Amino acid sequence: MSEEQPARTDGIGAWLKELLEALLPALVVVLVVNIFLAQATRVDGQSMNPSLHNNERVIIEKISYRLQSPERGDIVVLRRPLALPSEDPLIKRVIGLPGETVEIRDGRVFIDGQPLDEPYLEQPTWGSMPPHLVPEDHVFVLGDNRNSSNDSRFFGMVRFDNIIGKAWIRYWPPSEFGLVKSE
Repeated sequence: MSEEQPARTDGIGAWLKELLEALLPALVVVLVVNIFLAQATRVDGQSMNPSLHNNERVIIEKISYRLQSPERGDIVVLRRPLALPSEDPLIKRVIGLPGETVEIRDGRVFIDGQPLDEPYLEQPTWGSMPPHLVPEDHVFVLGDNRNSSNDSRFFGMVRFDNIIGKAWIRYWPPSEFGLVKSE
C-alpha cells in the first residue's frame, strides 16, 4: 500500500500564503490610516491660488476636527456639494465661523462688520455679497483666488460633517514640499 505524502509547503501555495501574511496587515494599516487619520488628495483647479496650485498633492489630516472646530484661516478639504458636478473634493479656506455674519462690500470681506485681514490674497475680490449669518455647526468658505472659485457664495455654508479634514502637508511637486500654512 502507498503511504500518504505529507502536504507540500513549498511552491506557489506557500509563496502565496507568505505574501498574504505580509500584505494583509499592511493593507489593514493603510485602510485605517486613510479612513481615520490622514489621506492624500489632489488640488483640482485654480481656486486656491496662490496658496495651492492645480495638480499639487496634499495630505489631509482628519483628527483635528474630531477634537475641535475649524478655525478661521484653516484650509479645509470638503465633500463637493450636490449642486456641483464631479465627486472630487474641494479645497477652500475657512472665513466665517458659527454665529458670525459674513459680508463682502466692494470686494472686501467683513466679519461682524469688521474688515478681514487677508494677506494670502494676490488679487482683490470683485463684487459684493449681502450679510449672511453662519449657522451653528457650519462654516463659510472661500477660495483664495476669489474671482475663480465656487465657494460658499454659490453653494452656501458648509456643515462641519462635510469637512473631510485639514490640508496639512503639500508633498507634490517635491520642490513645494512642506506644511500647508493657515495664515
